[in-house]
Amino acid sequence: MPSLLGIDSGLTVTKAVIFDIDGTPIAVARRRVTQFIPKARHIERDMDELWTATADAIAEAISLSKRPASDIQAIAATAHGDGIYMLDRACKPLGHAILSLDSRAGAVVDRWLESPIADEAIELTGQLPHVSAPSALLAWIKEKEPARFAEIGHIMSCKDWLCFCLTEVIGTDRTEASTSFTNVRSQEYSLDALGLFGLEALADALPPASRSDEIVGHVTRAAAARTGLAEGTPVVAGLHDVTASALGAGGYASGVVAVIAGTYSINETLSSEPRVDRRWFCRNAIAPGQWNNMSISPASTANYDWFLDRLCASERAGCEASGGSIHALLAPEIEAAFGRSSTALFHPYLFGSPYGASASAGFFGLGGWHDRGDMLRAVLEGIAFNHKIHVDALSDRFAFGEARLAGGISRNPRVVQMFADVLGMPVTVTETDEAAAWGAALCAGAGVGLYDGPQNDPRNVGAIARTCYPDAGRSADYRVRYDLFKEIAEAMAPLWPKIGGLVPADAAN
Repeated sequence: MPSLLGIDSGLTVTKAVIFDIDGTPIAVARRRVTQFIPKARHIERDMDELWTATADAIAEAISLSKRPASDIQAIAATAHGDGIYMLDRACKPLGHAILSLDSRAGAVVDRWLESPIADEAIELTGQLPHVSAPSALLAWIKEKEPARFAEIGHIMSCKDWLCFCLTEVIGTDRTEASTSFTNVRSQEYSLDALGLFGLEALADALPPASRSDEIVGHVTRAAAARTGLAEGTPVVAGLHDVTASALGAGGYASGVVAVIAGTYSINETLSSEPRVDRRWFCRNAIAPGQWNNMSISPASTANYDWFLDRLCASERAGCEASGGSIHALLAPEIEAAFGRSSTALFHPYLFGSPYGASASAGFFGLGGWHDRGDMLRAVLEGIAFNHKIHVDALSDRFAFGEARLAGGISRNPRVVQMFADVLGMPVTVTETDEAAAWGAALCAGAGVGLYDGPQNDPRNVGAIARTCYPDAGRSADYRVRYDLFKEIAEAMAPLWPKIGGLVPADAAN
């Protein structure tokens, strides 16, 4: 029976998902990948560990599917975008990869934003430089680690590294290529963009860019032996997880805003012309002549996960040991908190924000009568409020009347309704537990001719969709809370750098 393999590698977990060609998940396997934080604002991972974990997940998924690996017709990977994965000229990892949660390049970006480079960058590349952009991280390496910079042979993204491990082919796709160094209008690499950031020396290190559904290589004998895949299985270029999630959730279309509540707050809509603005990235879509307009910040469910890891660790460990769910355990507390009034507000800026790299997270309005449920409610509302900042920005220039929500928290009907009430528009979720992996699999299927194109989803998306509509009263209440949320953030803007200054920038975490 023909099937497809979609690999989805996030910031903490890498997954392998095997799908029937009708979109039905057959098997899924996950592995956690270590995050290293050697200093404040430095967030890294070992590239070889990532490949080992992904290969183990692939092998387990094949075993769980109870089908021969030869059934897999094609493979595609998606993964967190931005950050930087580097190889030396011998195609070996050049130190740890730098993740998109990293903000070490804050001072570099601040200098650029205070200079003509900011306006030149948005005009040329369609986006302001930001702390986890390849441009900023490479400029930081050039400044702080010149010996390492001199050894760079290839620069790539997370999913490109996994593709290389499968095929030994260096490359990327159009969506990843546009994270820093493409001309927003031609959608091709621009030497002027490299020069703008002082990175001309890396012109030969840029990976060739293909369409997301283009076959770029085949599984090597070594990769087949490591994973259990069939040697020679086609591998397509894959795509940035922002686009993959929207595609897999059925929200990759004009007139719709795709809201992906993952580690990042991702909010995007498709257009047939480039429209640039400081509040969003205008990047390449899958097809030439289309653009993804993405307003994002590293400020979504990573905050919820942090709360569970740091403040509910024992309960989480107990649930995992017994086969239970920490989310189910906490659901009554959260539900009770939503049923009562609360002054608690939370700014979800543990790893970054729309207010700049100096912003930090914090609770406001807490009283001695509040409990863990109230705090979790505030975290979830803060996540939704941050998404609304981005959705409101996009609505200034793009017309859309509905949102498609994806991400782990979209499985909770209470949270989906909260998003509808906060955004003030219908919010639809599809029964797609692995939206990003399915988006990658759609590209894989299109690459070998199983589908006419990545957007030709074989599922009846309408039949598996559920829509929540905003309640007028709750939306009015949320507007008050949202306005106060923003007012506090604006008041904190001059204070956040002072808070950050309490610890030297180069101090160990």
